[in-house]
Amino acid sequence: MVTKFLFKQNDNIGLVLFRAVFGFLISVEAFGALATGWVRYTLVEPPFTFNFIGFDFLQYLQGDLMYYYFVIMGIFGIFVMLGYKYRFSMIAYAIMWTGVYLMQKSSYNNHYYLMMLLCWIMAFLPANRWFSLDAKINPEIKSPSMPRWVLIVLILQVWIVYTYASLAKMYPDWLDASMPALLMSSKSDFWLVGELLQESWVHWCIAYTGLFFDLLIVPLMLWKRTRLLGFIISIFFHLFNSFIFHIGIFPYMSIAFALFFFSPEILQKRFLPKKILYTGEEVIVPKHKNLIIGVFSIYFLFQLGLPLRHWFFKDDVLWTEEGHRLSWRMMLRAKSGSLTVWIKDKKTNLKSRYNYSKILGVKQNAAVTTKPDLMWQLAQKIKAVEAEKGRDVAVYMESVVRVNDGVYHPFTDPNVDLATVEWNPFKHSEWILPSPTDYNEKPVKE
Repeated sequence: MVTKFLFKQNDNIGLVLFRAVFGFLISVEAFGALATGWVRYTLVEPPFTFNFIGFDFLQYLQGDLMYYYFVIMGIFGIFVMLGYKYRFSMIAYAIMWTGVYLMQKSSYNNHYYLMMLLCWIMAFLPANRWFSLDAKINPEIKSPSMPRWVLIVLILQVWIVYTYASLAKMYPDWLDASMPALLMSSKSDFWLVGELLQESWVHWCIAYTGLFFDLLIVPLMLWKRTRLLGFIISIFFHLFNSFIFHIGIFPYMSIAFALFFFSPEILQKRFLPKKILYTGEEVIVPKHKNLIIGVFSIYFLFQLGLPLRHWFFKDDVLWTEEGHRLSWRMMLRAKSGSLTVWIKDKKTNLKSRYNYSKILGVKQNAAVTTKPDLMWQLAQKIKAVEAEKGRDVAVYMESVVRVNDGVYHPFTDPNVDLATVEWNPFKHSEWILPSPTDYNEKPVKE
């Protein structure tokens, strides 16, 4: 029963169209990162970029090499769009983008994470069987159909992203619209809409439109009667986000997800009138069906579990940041902080203030003040730098942090030598001070 359901053949027009759009967008992402200077100020100029812990070897790729790295990625993106050497090009892009994702955290973005997941998913889907150079060069691979599990995997991934994004918004500072108000406070100079975005009623609309859009958009798109309405709302929602927040290709990639929901007949009429529509009822069960089912079952167990892991850490994720990443917690909070670093020479016991800004870039300097894993990595970096000078030092950090424009509170224990503490991603870091009960209380205005 399950096998028949998963491996029944469906028309593949939505998949091949998405491949073309996705290839174009990931190419734009690569070349755009070069054109806007993102590569330069994120991966070339900074002496240290805060890679994901355990991936220190990626630091060796950084520097001027990254310019060529992104050019090659952009070319692979074009190949994906054209469906040329598709499998190789998509896997190559997936590997390279995963490297980019893991080699820095100062510009962490949930959209980068989603793009990485989609790259790997797309790498193993038959997205070049139609409307591709591969199918033109080698007609033997040409096919108008795909197994149903392909569609299920893509829709389920999108559904997980949106659902967790909605659930994460269900906390006081979002529900009372104070967080949307804070997000809009820096947009007052926007052309035409700047003043409007400062209105209280707009903040409430943003708060609950965002929450319910994320919660309901996939069900709206799945039901035929509400599909067109959902698509129109999706276009408006994502174009608004693109205009206001400047979040790269994500809004357009999200609009393209609609290709998985509309019927093949509509897509054929609008985009590929010459495509042969598949109308058969075949069930083609491959020899490796158990491997496919097993791999994606494990994958989705992780996708369902990772966003929940912060509940197993002590304290509030908004304060500690533990379990924040890989959890679809998008534009939920604003944090700022101040950090003072002290080092103590273990031989002389002399303690002095350390100017850590000299070993970090601008974005890294800003990010390290609020994120405990970056603070720990900075301590290891300082210890290594001083060791090269023949000094064995202890590293202490005094920091204060505020959440959502609230009151500043002490964040780290200044008496703990972070250079000697071990990092455990599955355990709460006790050197992070407990969150005050009023940590998100707003300062009194005089």
